[in-house]
Amino acid sequence: MAEYAATLSGVAGESAALVPSGGDPSLVLVVSRVAASDFQEDALKARLEDMEWLEAVARAHHSVIDALSARTDVLPLRLATVYLDNTRAREVLDEQAAVFDEQLTRLAGHVEWGVKIYADPAAPAPAPAGDLSPGRAYLRQRRAQQSVRDQVYRAAQQAAERVEAAGRQYAVGRARHRVQTGDLAATADENVVNDAYLVPADRAEIFRSEAALAAEGLQGVRVEITGPWAPYSFAAATGPGRLADGRAPS
Repeated sequence: MAEYAATLSGVAGESAALVPSGGDPSLVLVVSRVAASDFQEDALKARLEDMEWLEAVARAHHSVIDALSARTDVLPLRLATVYLDNTRAREVLDEQAAVFDEQLTRLAGHVEWGVKIYADPAAPAPAPAGDLSPGRAYLRQRRAQQSVRDQVYRAAQQAAERVEAAGRQYAVGRARHRVQTGDLAATADENVVNDAYLVPADRAEIFRSEAALAAEGLQGVRVEITGPWAPYSFAAATGPGRLADGRAPS
């Protein structure tokens, strides 16, 4: 695994490396070196406001996790988990070995699916009758638009209930994330559900296929399924490294 890890590029372009536990050689941290000038506390706070930099780091982090999870069980740590050196990283690994082992055992053989539901409240309303006065036509059009918005949100709720039903049948865990707005929004549609489901690998495809059909027959609603991922949303943050919000291993 050490040779394979060395072929992977970490968050700052350095090769990934293994830091094994002193007590259990099968338990390892996968790390990569980063510049202190970018990852000291004050600098990191500023960097986390730079969406372009943050996206590049998250992508690099994810690519390492994705590659490793295809070969072994992985417990993703939050972005950014920073230790001063390998010695400190190994100390934390040894101190938290029982916790890491429990989480790896719990998550082994499971994958994460992301499920986002989008509503389009700007869907066009039917045009008012042509024989109305301009004032009455405007009021009727506004009422029609509100009616369409209400229908779309009800449809989105119905789609959410369908996904939840699939989750109850096939998943063993669910994590609710904040809906994406502002710079995080990748579409003009409104993100109304942003959930993650922990699913046994042997049920992963049937969950995905059923969740993907949740918007079938519902106007103005779209379901987006992403994954399968390593179980980011179900790995509890552990250890006294310096942590910042985000998703990505290093």
